[in-house]
This record gives sequence, C-alpha cells and structure tokens, in this order.
Amino acid sequence: METFDAVVVGAGMAGLAAAWQLRAAGARFVVLERDERPGDTWRRRPDSLRLFTPARFCELPGWSFPLDPRAHPDRAEMADYLSDYAARFALPVRTGVGVRAHTVVDGRHRLTTDDGAVIGTNAVIAATGAFDVPAVPAFATELDPSVRQMHSAGYRRPADLVPGPVLVVGAGTSGADIAMDLVGDHQVWMAGRSTGSVPVALARSPLVRQLVFGRRVPAGRLGQLVRERGRRAAPLVWQSPASLRAAGIRRVPRVVGVSDGRPRLADDRVLTVANVVWCTGFRPGYGWLAPGALGPDGWPVHRRGVSTSTPGLGFVGMPLQSTFASAFLSGMPDDAAWVVARLLQA
Repeated sequence: METFDAVVVGAGMAGLAAAWQLRAAGARFVVLERDERPGDTWRRRPDSLRLFTPARFCELPGWSFPLDPRAHPDRAEMADYLSDYAARFALPVRTGVGVRAHTVVDGRHRLTTDDGAVIGTNAVIAATGAFDVPAVPAFATELDPSVRQMHSAGYRRPADLVPGPVLVVGAGTSGADIAMDLVGDHQVWMAGRSTGSVPVALARSPLVRQLVFGRRVPAGRLGQLVRERGRRAAPLVWQSPASLRAAGIRRVPRVVGVSDGRPRLADDRVLTVANVVWCTGFRPGYGWLAPGALGPDGWPVHRRGVSTSTPGLGFVGMPLQSTFASAFLSGMPDDAAWVVARLLQA
C-alpha cells in the first residue's frame, strides 16, 4: 500500500490550489483525478460558455492567467489553464484514477481507487466539486420517449437537440445561458422561479469582490441558514429578464409534473415540446466518503472546510465554505491555504 502525508481527490481549481499549498509546505502528496486531464470538467461544458468572472479573479498561486486581466475566459481557456498549471509546476497528478471508497482505520485514511488499489494517508482533501451529481425530478421518466431530454451537465451545443420547441427547466444562470444559446435555432420556453440578476459590472469590480465576496460566513445557526439559502440558483449575470424577453424566450411557471407524456406547469398548462433541458442543479457528490463525514443532508460536517467529525479530512470548493467566494475561483486558493495548514499541523 502506497502511503502519503496527504492525498487530494480532484484536480480542478480547488484541487490544484490545495496541491500548491502542499508543495509549498514540503508535504509528500498525490492528486487523484478521474478524468484524463486536469480541467476536463470544463471541456465538457457548453461550447458557448464564457465565465462572468474576469481572468484576474481566476488565478492560482504562482501563475497569472495568460489573458488580459479584464478578459473573461471561455471554457477551453479555463481548462487549458488548469492543465498547463499542473504541468508547469510538475504537480503529482495521477489522471484516470477515480476514488470509490474511503475508510479510516486507527486514525489513518485509506482510499480505494476504481482499479482496487489502496492508498494510505494522514490527510484527505476532497476537491471533487460540491455539485457533482445531476439532479433531475423523478417525474422526468414519465416524459414521452419522443421528447429529447438531457441535464445541463450533458448539454454542449444546439445540435445536441432535435428539431422543435425546447423547454429549459430552471431559471438560474445555466438555464438562462442555455436558453440564449438555443433561441436562434428553436422556440424556447424557460420555466422556474426568477432568481434576479446582477449587472456584470459588479462581477468585474475588485471593490465588490472585496466587500461582498470576501465576507466571512457567520458561525452557528445563522451560518447554517446562509448556506442553505446559498445552495439555491444563483442570480443571472450575463443575461437579465429583459434580455431574455428581447431574445424571444418565453417565461413560464415551474414544472410540477407530466401529463400525457408532456411537461405540466404549475398553472396546469401542458406544453408540447420536442426537447427538455433540465437545468435543475446538482446534488453533493461526497457519497464515497466514510460514514460520519456527512450530515443527513449529504453535505460535509465541517468548520471552514475542516471536518469536525473525521480528523484529517478537509474540503476545498464548497459553496460558502468560509466566505461568500468559496465556491468561486477567486475564493478557492485562500480556502486551500487555510485547510492545508490545519490538516498538516494536526
């Protein structure tokens, strides 16, 4: 059995931020990544994706993003930055290695990989992404088989859909972006509650980042309520209710079920559509962790990313982990530094 001081699971932004801190601390560690390259999660996102976060806020320690600081990276630029970062600093990333189980034996962590290998370590940092498992309503299986349906996690481009009207379910950022991507080729309805909108100028502002995103999440019950609220759909940035209307996207109430194989809305209307794109979010994907690491809601039991129930276990990249920026690229490096320091001193 191989042994390490620490093992990072996931080689995305959060995992590479943790890897940098472990390298700086002189730890013996490895990063396990189930995909073939760091950044592959970004390569699977829609072709039209462009981050609303400017490049200056997308940087990992030690290397500025190779774009104009004011530019907004697209999915390929973000993916390449992560791959190039891992190579530039020769970080010990093992690709094509997924983790299927985690146990704790006599205070030591053991990770079992998909090929059955076992790795021992003093510390585990879970950086797999808090939103890992696509969430789709149970009644989706009742849609007529002729209706092409997919989750936003599987959407790439308009050609993925069949000719005919599209219902985008979910009015958050991903739903609005996908609806705008489709409206040139399809009649588009978008269902769901309004999430509001934020001018893109605020997302670009260093002052707003400092005053709002840098705020610490409160402790105790108030912090728990903030986190529960923060897991809901985020407000629109690139789009706005007015721009969606101007593009010809028709807003409808939320989808509550299926009637005769077609989606049924809260106002009892039934829509005849050829496609449904579920932009209904994700569930936490931490099911591989040892019993006791998670609460009854499937979320880690932690304080600022360090487990309060399983010694030697940490997290990076969770929403509202310590600040309002924790799930955003700009917040992950600071969280990684705090978590690594606490795990290595334990």
